[in-house]
Amino acid sequence: MSFTIAIIGRPNVGKSTLFNRLVGQKLALVDDEPGVTRDRREGSARLGDLEFTVIDTAGLDEGAKGSLTARMQEQTETAIGLADALMFVIDARAGLTPNDRAFADFARRASKPVVLVANKSEGKHGELGAMESYALGLGDPIQISAEHGEGMSDLYDALAALMPEPVEEAEEFDDDDIISDEDLARRPIRVAIVGRPNAGKSTLINHLLGEERLLTSAEAGTTRDSISVEITWQGRDFRVFDTAGLRRRSRIEEKLEKLSVADALRAVRFAEVVVMMMDAQNRFEEQDLRIADLIEREGRAIVLAVNKWDLMERKPHLIQALRSDADHWLPQVKGAPIVAVSGLMGEGIDRLMTAIQDAYAVWNKRVPTAALNRWFEQAVDANPPPAVSGRRLKLNYITQTKGRPPSFVLFCSRADAVPQSYLRYLTNSLREAFDLPGTPIRITLREKANPFAHKRKRPS
Repeated sequence: MSFTIAIIGRPNVGKSTLFNRLVGQKLALVDDEPGVTRDRREGSARLGDLEFTVIDTAGLDEGAKGSLTARMQEQTETAIGLADALMFVIDARAGLTPNDRAFADFARRASKPVVLVANKSEGKHGELGAMESYALGLGDPIQISAEHGEGMSDLYDALAALMPEPVEEAEEFDDDDIISDEDLARRPIRVAIVGRPNAGKSTLINHLLGEERLLTSAEAGTTRDSISVEITWQGRDFRVFDTAGLRRRSRIEEKLEKLSVADALRAVRFAEVVVMMMDAQNRFEEQDLRIADLIEREGRAIVLAVNKWDLMERKPHLIQALRSDADHWLPQVKGAPIVAVSGLMGEGIDRLMTAIQDAYAVWNKRVPTAALNRWFEQAVDANPPPAVSGRRLKLNYITQTKGRPPSFVLFCSRADAVPQSYLRYLTNSLREAFDLPGTPIRITLREKANPFAHKRKRPS
């Protein structure tokens, strides 16, 4: 079992910067504004030959019971309960504050090993602040600069004294490799939940987990970081990413929201299946269509989830109307699974998880070459490509180059002259013939080499 360390401290002391340094990626949002981190975030960290799980937490702060601040503190307390050890971080440049002293007592009461980290220790002011931290009674401070990577060797020594022998690195998968059916069945499916603000993304994930793992609020924009959680459903593992709500670019003004949106877009690119969540009472708005188009352009499998279904008046044929609306507004992912759910009440969750697995299977699908070319001949015979500038286009054959998403190469003459409308015809015919609903399909045109090109034209 992995050794787990929680990074704690008051807001804006550099906890997320240290977290990013340890995991080797900019996973957590970092900004000068205090309180950027709200949900707890876990990551696989490495420092030298030490490997462990690290948890970034919201800054320890006090708030009224039931308030967002108080619930952020509850998330931090949960992280402390899960951890084997704590890294208590202070801002050495600011020196000790009353909050640092109060939360040092809080850390002591946790009855777990504590490593005192004096961050931002570069320069004379940092040196003085680090010396002050002896007064906390948590031992010798480890002076570091998480931003510049200074002092990491001293932090290594402090952590090595607490940890067991390093565990072997978990197996990683590469999307470019050919993946066997057995590997596909056992690896977690990476799922990103995206949508406009306040569509109920975090509420849905909390219901899947069976606990209040992610902060939720009627206030739009509660989620800032893209938080990943592990879920097992009917024996199948999923890694689910909750993301910040995506608004129209013209409405995004604050730097922090721009960072949150960029983080959400990274989650889409990392995912294999993307669940686009819409509000049942305001579905298929312009921003929903833009988000769906983004998912298709990124080549991810897509599932449409219509949330807050419990608030809808139940009328006959309402689900059929959803299907019809989806195909009308999103022709580029025609046939994509659409599921009515209620994240709050738990309605439709089983159907949603089944749809995710079905979309994932289609996204990985490969079509046998013989069957593909039989379809191709029939499709071209039924609807030949149009002549361009009086010259007939010759389409030779087609082959699938990869899955994830299904991608094909069509060999032809004059690739630049094949109309987009004809490619759409082939794409829709492919979907129908080989049962590829909803998934992005890529067709690349390639001209066959001319066997006579090397011969010089005879002089007249």
